[in-house]
Amino acid sequence: QVQLVESGGGLVQPGGSLRLSCAASGILFSVYTMGWYRQVPGKQRELVAVITSAGNTNYADLVKGRFTISRDNAQNTVYLQMNSLKPEDTAVYYCNAARLRVPGPYWGQGTQVTVSS
Repeated sequence: QVQLVESGGGLVQPGGSLRLSCAASGILFSVYTMGWYRQVPGKQRELVAVITSAGNTNYADLVKGRFTISRDNAQNTVYLQMNSLKPEDTAVYYCNAARLRVPGPYWGQGTQVTVSS
């Protein structure tokens, strides 16, 4: 079955960095658009960044210039490098895999990112 397993979350001070990873199995990873989404309690899940099978990327305005999404098709893994983190980046971050439209049907379990001093 399809599995998306996120890792790399944690507690970081404002201005710090984290790198999230999402390891995929059960799908032909290279043909999927992979995305990162985030959610805080009481709010809808929102798009953070996506990367297509061709390597094209798109970012939410709030993270442009600070976050970078990348993928390693040989390792079936997508990454999210997060720099200059702000308290408002605090959320549970989810990995998503999509074929026809985003978000797709496959989600990871989420990883908590907390930005606080």
